Amino acid sequence: MSNLLLIISDPTLERHFKGHRDTVTSVDFSCNMKQIATGSMDSCVMIWNMKPQMRAYRFDGHKDAVLSVHFSPSGHLVASASRDKTVRLWVPSMKAESTVFRAHTATVRSVNFSGDGQTLVTASDDKTIKVWTTHRQKFLFSLNQHINWVRCAKFSPDDRLIVSSSDDKTIKLWDKNSRECIHSFYEHAGYANYVDFHPSGTCIAAASTDNSVKVWDIRSHKMLQHYQVHSGVVNSLSFHPAGNFLITASSDSTMKVLDLVEGKLLYTLHGHQGPVTCVAFSRTGEYFSSGGSDEQVMVWKSNFDCVEFSDGVRLQHKTASSSQTPTATSTTHFPLNSHTSVLRTQSHASDGGVPPGLANTLEHIIGQLDILTQTVSILEQRLTLTEDKLKECLENQMEIGLHLQRSEEA
Repeated sequence: MSNLLLIISDPTLERHFKGHRDTVTSVDFSCNMKQIATGSMDSCVMIWNMKPQMRAYRFDGHKDAVLSVHFSPSGHLVASASRDKTVRLWVPSMKAESTVFRAHTATVRSVNFSGDGQTLVTASDDKTIKVWTTHRQKFLFSLNQHINWVRCAKFSPDDRLIVSSSDDKTIKLWDKNSRECIHSFYEHAGYANYVDFHPSGTCIAAASTDNSVKVWDIRSHKMLQHYQVHSGVVNSLSFHPAGNFLITASSDSTMKVLDLVEGKLLYTLHGHQGPVTCVAFSRTGEYFSSGGSDEQVMVWKSNFDCVEFSDGVRLQHKTASSSQTPTATSTTHFPLNSHTSVLRTQSHASDGGVPPGLANTLEHIIGQLDILTQTVSILEQRLTLTEDKLKECLENQMEIGLHLQRSEEA
């Protein structure tokens, strides 16, 4: 018989680092979880080693505040963006080797590696978004439709799209290949400080100056959820890699863990003295890290509740205290896919076990869910291939038409 083990625990503070001399602006984990990179208003990049006996590396080079840091997918490089108008690529080791390039004509607010690590996207107060090769930092192209500072720009998980947020109160979705703006989402009460893609690539979330967090579907362009859980500006957010949770950081000195499937607040976390300026999950979701105006970097263990079967099958399971109530204005059901499939079960630690029949039924349901999510994933891939083929056919037809027209004119 398969037994269920219910683990209920809040996120816990594991470690905190102090070394910056001003507000911590950005934080990111390496892929192997051995290092954390942070940027600060003190103009420095710091690499914190998760092993307690290893010292931190302090990288000096920028001549003004560092506003964004991001590890390459391999973990061999760290990119930093600065108010000094440059981007630097660092090797995260004691030698502190770096290359620098002047990326924009004004403050660079954001830098982000593509999923394959081959390209970088930067966002700036010069109102542009630029894409570069990682190797040799060759400029590829610019996206120019924003009419105010661009706060953030991110690649989609499949690298086909770019999302950007600006002080012009728009969030724009761009096609990387055609370099065209596909859609603009409008903020009415404030502007988005930070924006990112859901791990599935089907949704985006925005952290807004109107104290709210909004989740949009990028296909239907509809707002899926609207969270009004903070009493201050929301500065940053991060999706859990599984896609079920979203963590937010706010100037109200708290972080909030949101349950996207249920559409409600799960946890409120206190730790920083003053505004929390940045937050990021590790690549596995086991940890998350935060930084604030108190100059501290904190590392938290997620401890998200789970139900584990003795045969190794594992499901996500969330619980909330009785004082927590649904907090999202949801206009539609949050889309479930291979990244966000969740089975919610009711269980109590005092029950002492689960009847064999129920356990077998649950296992069967899990198997069916796995098959369904794999099928959806395959269908999405086929749809993408079909769209690409159709585009190619249309382009070929246009070329043939132009060739025939030229032949007739000749």
